[in-house]
Amino acid sequence: MTVIDPTVAVARPSHNGIRRIFAVCRLHVVAWPLLLAAPAAILALTFAINFTIFALVDSGGETRGTGSVLSLFGFVVAFYAQAMTQTFPFALGLGVTRRQFLASTVVVALLQSLGFAVVLQALSVIEEATGGWGVGMRMFGILRYVTDSSALQFVTLFVSLMLTTSISMLLGAVYQRWRTPGFLIAGIGAVTVLGGASILAAWARWWPAIATWLVDAPRVLVIAALPAGVAAAMLALTWAVLRRATT
Repeated sequence: MTVIDPTVAVARPSHNGIRRIFAVCRLHVVAWPLLLAAPAAILALTFAINFTIFALVDSGGETRGTGSVLSLFGFVVAFYAQAMTQTFPFALGLGVTRRQFLASTVVVALLQSLGFAVVLQALSVIEEATGGWGVGMRMFGILRYVTDSSALQFVTLFVSLMLTTSISMLLGAVYQRWRTPGFLIAGIGAVTVLGGASILAAWARWWPAIATWLVDAPRVLVIAALPAGVAAAMLALTWAVLRRATT
């Protein structure tokens, strides 16, 4: 009589499941131009344009900021929106489960966000050390306006990228399940909720208290912990929508 070790029997499916998730990640990596090359190219282009402008305009010895780094976030939105609307149906056709697809997408998002955060933080350090690339330009170190902690800047970059990713994934999942009508209704609903909350805050005169709290609260809570919580909530909503989405 053969005795089966229960630990081996349990561990093997789990191990195979992890291998399957990383195998599904290849579906996203195939689109590496949109995943990595295009964001890097647009970032280099916007840097060149801003550097030229700052070099031509006398800054008077002051360091001035530019929000051009946000162009990177636009490509993040585009990639994960198409992942949910185009790659998702293709993956299901290959026998990939919804859970495996979402897990693999989150893995890719984590790795991409980590990589971009490392690069942006490194460029921020170089930027600061060179006096804004020698022309008083602050493009990568925007977070230096709110915190001097390099560790917190890095974490915030990572969390911000994941938040952008999770929102894009949720929007893509909503479109995949309910198509254009559902997407429009979701947009109208979001505007209604946010607008209603703003009106309520104005009517109750909460804005001064909110502003005071944002200023006095620990930086790590405002710029890192809260966005991370919202990102986690967005991913949970994405799964709730995607698990019933059809192709």
